[in-house]
Amino acid sequence: MASVAHALTGGLRAVGGAGESVARHAGEMAQLAWDSLQATVRGQVAFRDFIIQAYAMGVESLPLVLVTAILSGVVTSQQGGYQFTGSIPLYVLGSVVTNGVVLELGPVMTAIVFIGRVGARITAELGTMQVSEQIDAIYSLGRDPVRMLAAPRILAGMLAMPFLVGLANGVGAMAGMVAARSTAGLGYQSFLYGAGLFWHSYDLFYSLMKAEMFGFIIPLISVHMGLLTRGGAEGVGRATTTSVVFMIIAVLVADALFPPLFLN
Repeated sequence: MASVAHALTGGLRAVGGAGESVARHAGEMAQLAWDSLQATVRGQVAFRDFIIQAYAMGVESLPLVLVTAILSGVVTSQQGGYQFTGSIPLYVLGSVVTNGVVLELGPVMTAIVFIGRVGARITAELGTMQVSEQIDAIYSLGRDPVRMLAAPRILAGMLAMPFLVGLANGVGAMAGMVAARSTAGLGYQSFLYGAGLFWHSYDLFYSLMKAEMFGFIIPLISVHMGLLTRGGAEGVGRATTTSVVFMIIAVLVADALFPPLFLN
């Protein structure tokens, strides 16, 4: 009986500790987001820093995002063509590919690429600055790290992600159309007819809303985890790994919350 009580107590203690950690991180990120918003509204964010970060996040991420979008469209088209052959009209494949890419694969796959290429870099960069006491040096000079480091990255992420997702949507749908022609024998006109049959103009807005949310979440978490880094090189590696896990979970949770909130 004592062992059962001990195990139950240990489990409750672990759950409570995890809940406390999540609440603490959420509060600190909310404060970071608020401070970044204040710095932006007051015009304290250097435009040059914002442009540098936007270029690094957006333009330099284009090749990997486009490759991912092409493969997403091709795989969706091939799987759909295999499932639909002989059962339902093949032109419906155009709607499946287009809606699948625009509503789900475009935003989510771009966010995963963004996490690996941008989020991990931000955490490692700011984590290295933290353990090498560069952040403390910024404080000692009377400067605000939120204005210099956090706000430009968050704003750049919110600009870059919709841009990347919009391109990924278009390229993924076109790649799916070409794949449908080559693998399922579906002509371009039939594909476009099927794509327009169930298309709603709100779908693109919904996709870009997802992109904007992901573009806010990813740099916010990566900056937060970078500024919390402790313990030298090992701490930087540990913080980067933890940050990537948190970002992936946050993106998937946000993605799961979008349909009941915005598609009903």
